[in-house]
Amino acid sequence: MSKAPLVLVDGSSYLYRAFHALPPLATSKGMPTGAVKGVLNMLKSLRRQYPDSPFAVVFDAKGGTFRDALYGDYKANRPSMPDDLRVQVEPLHAAVRALGYPLLCVDNVEADDVIGTLARSSAAADRPVVISTGDKDMAQLVDGHITLVNTMTGSVLDIPGVKEKFGVGPEHIIDFLALMGDKVDNIPGVPGVGEKTAQGLLTGIGGGLKELYENLDKVPALAIRGAKSLPAKLEEHRAMAFLSYELATIKIDVPLDVEVDQLMCSEPDRDALVEIYTELEFRSWIEDVERDARRAGEELAPVQEPVAAIEVRYETILDQARFDVWLEKLEQASLFAFDTETTGLDAQRAQLVGISFAVEPHEAAYIPLTHSYMGVPEQLDRDTVLLALKPLLEDPRKLKVGQHAKYDMNILANCAIGGVQENGIEVRGVAFDTMLESYVLDSTATRHDMDSLAFKYLNHTTIKFADIAGKGAKQLTFDQIALEQAGPYAAEDADITLRLHQLFQAKLDAVPSLMPVLQDIEMPLVPVLARIERQGALVDAKLLGIQSVELGEKMVALEREAFEIAGEEFNLGSPKQLGVILYEKLGLPIISKTAKGQASTAEAVLAELAEQDYPLPKVLMQYRSMSKLKSTYTDRLPEQINPRTGRIHTSYHQAVAATGRLSSSDPNLQNIPIRTAEGRRIRQAFIAAPGYRLLAADYSQIELRIMAHLAKDEGLLHAFQNDLDVHRATAAEVFGVELAQVTTDQRRSAKAINFGLIYGMSAFGLAKQIGVDRKQSQAYIDRYFAQYPGVLEYMERTRAQAAEQGFVETLFGRRLYVPDINAKNPALRRGAERTAINAPMQGTAADIIKRAMVAVDTWLADSGLDARVILQVHDELVLEVREDLVEQIGTEIRPHMSGAAQLDVPLLVEVGVGSNWDEAH
Repeated sequence: MSKAPLVLVDGSSYLYRAFHALPPLATSKGMPTGAVKGVLNMLKSLRRQYPDSPFAVVFDAKGGTFRDALYGDYKANRPSMPDDLRVQVEPLHAAVRALGYPLLCVDNVEADDVIGTLARSSAAADRPVVISTGDKDMAQLVDGHITLVNTMTGSVLDIPGVKEKFGVGPEHIIDFLALMGDKVDNIPGVPGVGEKTAQGLLTGIGGGLKELYENLDKVPALAIRGAKSLPAKLEEHRAMAFLSYELATIKIDVPLDVEVDQLMCSEPDRDALVEIYTELEFRSWIEDVERDARRAGEELAPVQEPVAAIEVRYETILDQARFDVWLEKLEQASLFAFDTETTGLDAQRAQLVGISFAVEPHEAAYIPLTHSYMGVPEQLDRDTVLLALKPLLEDPRKLKVGQHAKYDMNILANCAIGGVQENGIEVRGVAFDTMLESYVLDSTATRHDMDSLAFKYLNHTTIKFADIAGKGAKQLTFDQIALEQAGPYAAEDADITLRLHQLFQAKLDAVPSLMPVLQDIEMPLVPVLARIERQGALVDAKLLGIQSVELGEKMVALEREAFEIAGEEFNLGSPKQLGVILYEKLGLPIISKTAKGQASTAEAVLAELAEQDYPLPKVLMQYRSMSKLKSTYTDRLPEQINPRTGRIHTSYHQAVAATGRLSSSDPNLQNIPIRTAEGRRIRQAFIAAPGYRLLAADYSQIELRIMAHLAKDEGLLHAFQNDLDVHRATAAEVFGVELAQVTTDQRRSAKAINFGLIYGMSAFGLAKQIGVDRKQSQAYIDRYFAQYPGVLEYMERTRAQAAEQGFVETLFGRRLYVPDINAKNPALRRGAERTAINAPMQGTAADIIKRAMVAVDTWLADSGLDARVILQVHDELVLEVREDLVEQIGTEIRPHMSGAAQLDVPLLVEVGVGSNWDEAH
């Protein structure tokens, strides 16, 4: 029977790679955790592949090694370990040990040498070895028994793989490194000898470093660039080459006090894992450990000293007397929390099942109304309860708090008391929403769902819906769940909402600038969005069907064109087949690789190849665009028409985008392309009802106007205050021509500069966009800043403020945190600086459109005009307006939108009208 392979993990290599390759994570207290999570994920995955193998995770130890004694500058180029990584080492070691994985860390010995010793001794005993690493030095260990795997790229290196990757076999990897050196470890090598030269020397001579130096006279005859001058260079640096050889050689004879048979994984220490994962806030992993413990019949120890459990008083109301008691409590309360339970997540289709309330912390009640499983106890009459609650819920003086209250407001508005749709409950007085309170406090700190907020702020693990309803195809709807389980779950929702609100209220009070953002922008918008969602948009399903057929025909034609270019048929949706066609058959340049080391066929790569005029990528880009439009919109939109209303009802999200911008889903209306004819045709399917027209009101260049206001730059202010074409004005300044002499191409370039600088575009990015070289692009940027010095001052000032305080602000006081602004990783820091510059503009624009929506909604409600907002997309509002009111609405909406903010430049609102969205826009 063959032996299970010994698995050796280069823990130090993966620690660094996980730190630099994966998105940064941190606990609510700011402790970095991303590298720990990345390495542990890799280890768990690897262990699942080799469940019966001896297994060891090997880390570098503190202190010097024999290499430092040989060469004082060994690894001198390596920067010291970043602080954000250093603090993760001990938690990682602790987690590895708690998982039951053997961990080796030998004083004064590098991990490579420990791995090399164990690998070669095991191979000598005829046991296969798998080394998990991303370090090229390890390739010298590969032989008939030893292979390398890289779990971050999916690559496997055996003897042929090493030859293919490095151009030399494993037996010459040390020679290869000795010649070309290793910048990472500061192994010097021979100056001027790079990868290709080293390969040519070794393969040309047919031996290693020793044979090369014995045959320097043969080097000039080799087909290597600069071969004639190489012997002298090699001779001059002979000593350094052999020193490099010694530095690059992995030791295989380190004295170890551990045998391979001792490297078997033990059972995990679940108590320790829970404690570690709690500290690191790896919540889902805590649940996994707890589930495994239950399966094993194991009782976990409490993570901390046991404290007295908080007593909760939850009740399920099934009789009129208790309902009357709670109705009186609600009447007397200065504020209460409420929550609905329903049959689904779509607020326009789900049915109300029950409603819960909380007046005091730890005390809540659930009123079931339509549970319908076999043996369900008798419930109070649905309509009787709703009619009793209606005056209370509709009273704006009775203050209420919800968690994502917009959903509950829509459910109650659609609840059709007595079977009459118009008899729903129009909830008023929702003064607070815990989702929005959390979002305003810090949009980037956490998810804003109740489970996440309860765990983070209350250290409370809520009852999960899946725990009481099951998962997958057999998951129950809430009306099928027994009251014994449904009651505590629903009551807890109201209780947690109230407790979170009390905590958030204190946090918001401590930052006075944030309360107006919540009270004057976010909360007034909730009922406005609820009404827009309920109103919905009318679409022409027949037109969408025609478009679907046409898109399908175009896709077939594009597929045929792709086959002709490729010279064969292939699956356009298969990355593997596409990679073979593009890179092996057609020989296109490889721009990027996947995590598994394969040549990428991602959209960004195809777009770059298409820009280089390669025909197949152009066709593929068109095909993918058509396919996305068809699957996402023309096929899907008709299916999303609500049978009750005949309209499409998108859902708007206030607490998703970090900048404050609204997003939408089901369908996502933000991503319908308007620069292509096919995208505009989809907008044509959004139509006005008979007797109505669509009116689109759109802010013009709002972020540039905000930039002018924030930067106080005289040139930009003058352009906007005098209603100049700002892109033409910029072109005149940057290109040094009269305004009237600006060409179309110059205006286009100036537009790219104006918008590019807002989004932190580099000279390289701008050069690519406007089709000039980087030097010319940088010259344009320099001229721009020379003409608009206030913009440069704003950028520098904003970067400094963000670095000092960790956040930037909109004009209205919204804080936009920039977690990586002081990151040690330069790429992360530069990205954070770009975000810091752009966020006040994007965030202020978001605040303005939200304020405008509230103002327009109030005006329409007060005036009684037959018009309503049906869509909000980016900086645009789309209204459905009675035909005879179009001119009046078009005139009167402008001041309501332009008055949403007072800037140093006018806010220009452009209005269009049509029978469909495309015409109106």
